[in-house]
Amino acid sequence: MSDSLRIAACISGGGRTVLNLQDLIDEGTLDASIDLVIASREDCAGVERCEARGLKVTIATTGEAASDLLAPDRHDLVCLCGWLKLLRIDPWMDGRVLNIHPALLPAFGGPGMYGSQVHAAVLAANVPVSGCTVHFVNSIYDAGPIVLQRACPVLAEDDVATLAARVFEQECTAFPEAIQLFADGRLTLQDDAVRIAPPA
Repeated sequence: MSDSLRIAACISGGGRTVLNLQDLIDEGTLDASIDLVIASREDCAGVERCEARGLKVTIATTGEAASDLLAPDRHDLVCLCGWLKLLRIDPWMDGRVLNIHPALLPAFGGPGMYGSQVHAAVLAANVPVSGCTVHFVNSIYDAGPIVLQRACPVLAEDDVATLAARVFEQECTAFPEAIQLFADGRLTLQDDAVRIAPPA
């Protein structure tokens, strides 16, 4: 692995998660570079936003096509930042693909559970807390080993938009934290569970 973590980011929407990571890189608080952004649609807002930040963006409309753009000699870590396709996990990608999910898995995960649908389901379930989950990706939607989670309250007056905003605040902390743990070599997979080593 290079001194600075080389990230490929995959998006299907507004790209806010990628831009949050780029903000931290620019501030010097995340030692990484986003070398490639893969978008699943040409018309998603994240394409223009990422290009405006000087990031290289390419389009891959399927998970198979996206995987074909990735290579172990170019990318240390793949980050799914609101990516809605099922990515093909090649052998070298095992333990090197992280996803951020806007709920506390294993609840409210799986096919169709993304974006506003997740938050609507949380509200319908009348649960007192929600949050986000960072997990390694395998071949099943939202089923990979969990790295970390951050929780936030679900308030009586919440609607989808207000809950989504509160969860996103947690995402902006959780994903960079997990990426830094990976960059520091502190994450290992053991028996389909994540072990986090103490700081050196």
